[in-house]
Amino acid sequence: MARGDDEVVERSPLVALRRGDFRPSICAATPPTSMQTALAAALALALGAAFWRDASATLVVLHGLALIVFALSVIWRGAATAIARPPRPTARLRDDELPPYTVIVPLYREARMVPSLLAALAGIDYPRDRLQTLIAVEAGDHETLAALSAHLPSPMASVLIAPPGAPKTKPRACNIALAKASGRHVVVYDAEDRPHPLQLREAAARFAHGGARLACLQAPLRIAGEAGFFTRQFALEYAAQFEIMLPALARLGAPFPLGGTSNHFTTEILKAVGGWDAWNVTEDADLGFRLAARGFSSAMLRSPTWESAPATYRDWRPQRARWVKGYMQTWGVHMRRPFQGGMGRFLALQATLGLAIASALLHGPLLLLMAANAGLALIVHRSPLLSAANLALLTSGWGGAILAMSSGSRRIGLSMRLTDGLKAPLYWALQSVAATGAVWQLCTRPHHWDKTRHHPPVDPSIGAGLARGKLDEEGEASVRRVA
Repeated sequence: MARGDDEVVERSPLVALRRGDFRPSICAATPPTSMQTALAAALALALGAAFWRDASATLVVLHGLALIVFALSVIWRGAATAIARPPRPTARLRDDELPPYTVIVPLYREARMVPSLLAALAGIDYPRDRLQTLIAVEAGDHETLAALSAHLPSPMASVLIAPPGAPKTKPRACNIALAKASGRHVVVYDAEDRPHPLQLREAAARFAHGGARLACLQAPLRIAGEAGFFTRQFALEYAAQFEIMLPALARLGAPFPLGGTSNHFTTEILKAVGGWDAWNVTEDADLGFRLAARGFSSAMLRSPTWESAPATYRDWRPQRARWVKGYMQTWGVHMRRPFQGGMGRFLALQATLGLAIASALLHGPLLLLMAANAGLALIVHRSPLLSAANLALLTSGWGGAILAMSSGSRRIGLSMRLTDGLKAPLYWALQSVAATGAVWQLCTRPHHWDKTRHHPPVDPSIGAGLARGKLDEEGEASVRRVA
């Protein structure tokens, strides 16, 4: 492949991307490069040799490095909380100025969700003659097809059948629909989503004023419902992610991992970079950094999308294991060319996916270590396992995460109780259980997609533009009318 294919031409961001196919170096189906394998082997050998020569000194060095990384993560979370701001309202386009828009909805074993999904799609405020809706269903999913046949008004959407093939993943279904997309922009929604009615209008206006390199807009995701341990922790986690961390990265002009839904794209750019990686189980996170590697940018919207959260450990664990596995896949793929797209992209990759992977793996062991330290301290009347400085750093790290959750939840009107903060370390520790399964699957079933079970919404009015009985003021303000 010519060198020019790897470079972004400044005058036209599409010139070098016309082929629209994946290069093996940026696909999760491709195994690690020989350089990555050699570096991993060299690191393992060096670490083993260091322990052989002086285990105590090696532990001191590793401990110091861990403290530095942890301290940097504390600083980053604090800075993100301080600088995060919602995007400014955008001047609204007139109906005759609105571009054609395509909505893609991939479905697999979602028959129960069809009625609420169709109600949410019907609530989208966008001219119907400029709106194309494509629902992609796997071949053999007879229950979902029957539900669509029973409930779908014929002019509302087109149903596409994804033919049998590997891998059977959401991004593969999205790519099949993308080939049929006729809109200038395209958005992906999941079965449980209830997007704000004005979200497409805001996105169209943002793209119109955003410049040629703006490729993607991410709507903030919010959890409908607050009952139960997993639902509340999930809602607070989303508040920190979509109201604090991602807006902070967007404000800095840095790339970020996209959420799994409500991603709006310029269709031409999305097709030019090859669409979604069908072999990556967190295709959203991958695409955000792949766009940045090609010189494109992403930003946040104001108008949210509401969705349901896993309410039980049985539903939560496989979803979280898939996320962690996908983050590992994506991190490994983009570390093949870590500095493509610049130092900012590299640092953002470490501050998001790298930190998320490390946190998922370490939260459980750290909680056990702190519990053991506390128990022994009661017996020997001193801290035998952790120094006061270590305890202070660990506590400040968890405190910073809770601060981001509290700040994000306050911005969207979600109350965070003291008990939520006290329970958060237990929730984080459970991520280590899921992460253990993720590591095993990465080695044995790297492209297997753990299906998340969805449940119909308790309050169908959320997503029809209503939140606690009134139109969401933030979403309404996101697109201002022009006299």
